[in-house]
Order: sequence, then C-alpha cells, then structure tokens
Amino acid sequence: MKRIALLSAFTSISLTSFSAGGQETASENEEEAERIQEKASEIASITTDRGIVTRPGRFVIEPAFSYANSNSTVVAIEGYTVVPALLVGLINISEVQRDIFVGALTMKYGITSRLETTVRVPYLDIHEDLRERQAFQGTPVDTLTESSGEGLGDVEATIRYQFNDGLAGWPYILGTLRVKAPTGEGPYDVDRRILVDSEGNPIGVAFAERPTGAGYWGVEPGLSFIYPSDPAVLFGNVSYTYTIEEDEGIENGGTIDPGNIVRFGFGMGFAFNERTSFSLGYDHSVIPKTDVEFDNDLNNAEFDRIQVGSLAFGLSQQLTRDTSLSLSVSVGVTENAPTTELTLKLPVAF
Repeated sequence: MKRIALLSAFTSISLTSFSAGGQETASENEEEAERIQEKASEIASITTDRGIVTRPGRFVIEPAFSYANSNSTVVAIEGYTVVPALLVGLINISEVQRDIFVGALTMKYGITSRLETTVRVPYLDIHEDLRERQAFQGTPVDTLTESSGEGLGDVEATIRYQFNDGLAGWPYILGTLRVKAPTGEGPYDVDRRILVDSEGNPIGVAFAERPTGAGYWGVEPGLSFIYPSDPAVLFGNVSYTYTIEEDEGIENGGTIDPGNIVRFGFGMGFAFNERTSFSLGYDHSVIPKTDVEFDNDLNNAEFDRIQVGSLAFGLSQQLTRDTSLSLSVSVGVTENAPTTELTLKLPVAF
C-alpha cells in the first residue's frame, strides 16, 4: 500500500512538472513568435504604414513630421511654324518650387489580436513660388508669383484586419480599408486668379492660396503582405482608391471626377541588431484620367493619367520597449513625384 501511494504521488508530481514545463515552453514560443512579429512589423513600417496589427488593448500615439520639396519646369508653346527652325507665337516658361511641411498625429488601437483601428489627423503648411518668363516679349524680366496655405488636412480613418498568423511558411496577409474625409480646404474652396499674357489673354489659373486638402471623399481598400525571412523582412502592398466625384458648379467646370488611384509598393528590411533596423522600398501610384463634364455636355475634357513613383529608405532605432524613432527619406523617380521628402516618426505605445 505504501509503495502504491508513493508511486501515485511520484506520478502526480511528474505529471505536474511535465505540465508546467509544457506550459512554460508554450509560453516561451508565444513570446518568441510575438517578438518576431513585432520586429517584422517595425521593420516593414519604417517607410510606410505596412506593419502588423497592434496587440489587443494596446494604444499607440505616433506624432510625425515631414518635409517635401518639389521643383518642376513647364514650357507652354502657342503658335505656328513658318519653317522648321522658326516659330511664330508665344513661348511661356514656368518654374514651380513648392515646400510642404506636414505635422501629423496618428492614433492606433488594437481591438483584437487580428483587428486594429487607426485615425490620422494632419496639419499642412505649404509655400509655392511660380516664376514665369514669356519669350519674344523683348524683356528678360521674370514674373514671380508667391502663394501659401496653412491649415487642417484631410483626416483619415483606417481599419486593418490580419487574416492569418504567418505560419507554415506563409506571409502575414492583412486587409485594409481607409476612408479619407475632405476636412482640408480643397482646390475649389480657396481664392484663385486668372493668369494673362502681355495682351490680356488668359493663359492659366493660379491659386491665391494653396489648398490643404483634395476636396473629395476617398475610399481605399487594399492588401498588405509581410514575410519574415531572417535576417530580412520582405513586404508589399496593393490598393485602389475610389474618389467620389463632385459637382463644383458651372463656374468651376461642372462635374469633376479627379480620378481613382491605383497604388502598389514593395521592399525589404534588415535588422542590424535588436534595436536598429534598415528598410528600402518603392511606392508607385497611378492616377487615371480626370474627367470634367459641363452641365451642357459640351466641351467635356479628359486629362492624361499621372504617374507618381518614389524610392524610399529609412532607419529605425528602438529607444525603449514601448518607444522607437524612425527617419525615412523618399526620392521621386517620376516627373510628378516630390523631389525629396523627409519623414520623422516617434511612436509611443501604452
């Protein structure tokens, strides 16, 4: 009887120890998986919002500041050719330099282990200089026009859902639904003036004040992919922005559809150590033709699509367990993209 009792007690102790060891191992595996997931999310999020969803009950405040600069030269020719080497008419040369400062506050909250909600509130300060010279006018004097704008930008609300756990060699797959509200001043909400040539003929429209928003509602569904492959993390995304057309009145051109936007991007990141990460990526946006429909169905116009491509790279430094600092640099590779853009982010988790 004593032997049976001792054997029973030993078996009970052994089972308890095995169970505790199993729970400890499972807990360690979960912590390791969570650490890998957070590291992959941090690396993928350096250049853009591509991270994995925030843990449930976790609240993140991310102040950010960015500066973008763009320069472009436009040559407009109105005239006719007498001989191949002689042009009779007006040549208008314009150089535009634009500086954009953006301060934004992003707030993220993890609802469940798969669902996250985000709100982003931007504030813009824009300065633009337009320098023009009309050839064949007998004067080398340039015309300089300055304009600026400051105020609230377009507020964004986003819901992101993580479809899987990234197991069995699969990448993390996330779905995104973003809604952008026209809270900023749009192009038709600010004062404008008509540009004329030396004879008083209209040649264009200039803003007396720069708009801080698009002026249209936008709905953007998309998919993101994150694939940890130690020591690198591969990521990519694709989305489609549906812009709702607006009737701006006959004085502004009638009904205007600014065009929907197709976005895609890809890249990779490396973790140098537990605190420092580097990321390199490319983002491209295709904006199809903009339609302008007058109320009388006459003089309708379509403008060619716009290509915006940028190459971005960034660094991230983990300051504390709940705070990190990231700096990214974006260089435009297409004509319509900003020449350079610097972005500084400081996410703090609670």
